[in-house]
Amino acid sequence: MALTVNVNYFNSFYLKRIYGDATATSSAKGIPYAPEMNSTGSESFQGARATGANGWTTPIVSNTANDWYIEESRIRGGYNNTTVDFGVKAYIVEDNDSQQHRSNSLIYSGIFNSRTGINDTNQFSVAESITRSVDPIGGSIQRLFAEDTNLTIFQERKVNVALIDKDAIFTAEGVGLTTTGRVVIGQITPVLGNWGIGTNPESFATYGYNKYFIDKDRNAVLKLQGSQIVEISNAGMMDFFRDQLSLLGTSGKALGSYDVYNQNYVISLQPTGRFNLGVYKTLTFDERNAGWTSFFTYKPETMFSARGKFYSTKMRGTLSKLWTHYTNQDRNNFYGTKTASSIQFVFNPQPNFIKTFKTINYEGSNGWEVSALISDSTGQNASVTPTGNWLSNFDQATNAAYTKIYSYNEGLYTENNISYRAGFDRKQNKYYAVIPNNTATPMAGEVIWGNQTMGIKGYFTTVTMKTDNTTNNGGLKSLFAVSSEFIQK
Repeated sequence: MALTVNVNYFNSFYLKRIYGDATATSSAKGIPYAPEMNSTGSESFQGARATGANGWTTPIVSNTANDWYIEESRIRGGYNNTTVDFGVKAYIVEDNDSQQHRSNSLIYSGIFNSRTGINDTNQFSVAESITRSVDPIGGSIQRLFAEDTNLTIFQERKVNVALIDKDAIFTAEGVGLTTTGRVVIGQITPVLGNWGIGTNPESFATYGYNKYFIDKDRNAVLKLQGSQIVEISNAGMMDFFRDQLSLLGTSGKALGSYDVYNQNYVISLQPTGRFNLGVYKTLTFDERNAGWTSFFTYKPETMFSARGKFYSTKMRGTLSKLWTHYTNQDRNNFYGTKTASSIQFVFNPQPNFIKTFKTINYEGSNGWEVSALISDSTGQNASVTPTGNWLSNFDQATNAAYTKIYSYNEGLYTENNISYRAGFDRKQNKYYAVIPNNTATPMAGEVIWGNQTMGIKGYFTTVTMKTDNTTNNGGLKSLFAVSSEFIQK
């Protein structure tokens, strides 16, 4: 039984299959059979293995993927015509033309001119000096940014600036003169400071003359302004970034973008990557306040600004969707998930004296509640196992309803037709509340303790305030100032 295989052909290149007899000797195996031309413009193979003097059966193929070969004939199939070869190797003048990986070098092609129709961007002539290298001790090049007539080169451990279409010539006195010339990449000058972008080029963002990026190996968030690098992570967030950047590892991402709508640098630290579940921290740096102003509850996959608006993308189902920020009045709603705003701060007046904090007061919008209020540690006794002993006079860790200070609206209740406030009350557009004492265990030396008295005792206290779920839900809520009335013990 014969086997026919249809193969498309071009010109006179013949694709042939090797047939072998499984029972024949090694010298009889692998004999190719020539194809036959049919009338449809394709070729058919007729081949079989011998089982006797005059008999043929189905061919035996040892490897269906590799038992083929191409037989090259003449150009146009004519007698004694030129055969096909690789031709001349253009621009090759090197003895060793093998592939090289130069992670610290730059190369540029020919010019592109749309007015004259010249497009030499696919030409890299090794006969010309078209490569420039930076110091390899700075690591591989991770990011390039062209600005005016300068090129900023971000390596793993260094930042450099190269001149474009000009070069620096030094006089005998050592004075640098910048002149134009035929050189494409001119003098390369390192920026002062041993900072780099690591392996996180996705953290790069720019606005005006400022360029933002991170160096996770040095636990720093940086700003390049002109020729000076400033460590903006030191603006009250040094400990935070020291801990969070060390969690990124090799697979983590640090997405950076500039929000032109709010004039903020937004960075999202994602130790598990952009498309995986896990913890993340998204926060912003404000140049006007010279500090980190807010954390956000969204984890973007990409971020960018365009035409005065800020966008991000997020996978929903099987599709990655584009989201426009600041487009509705429903605040704290990101990617269809709504959360409450919260702020945490410390009361620490007269730090050398122990105090009893009696009240908490704030100026701002209606709808704020106190979800946690915890005083400082009281230390440990020598006979106590060192597990820590916290004076948690007011703590919502158990999420019990009575342990929080209600907002002005949610704290309203009525008894005997008289209205009372369980949380904040309002007077002259300022909100006041008494701090309840919910200590479960009496402290050493206390005579009256727990909910038999008011206020909490300590050198300082940590307060967490958040928006409630009912008062102007999703609307604007402001918080201008918070204070506390205390007595010194």
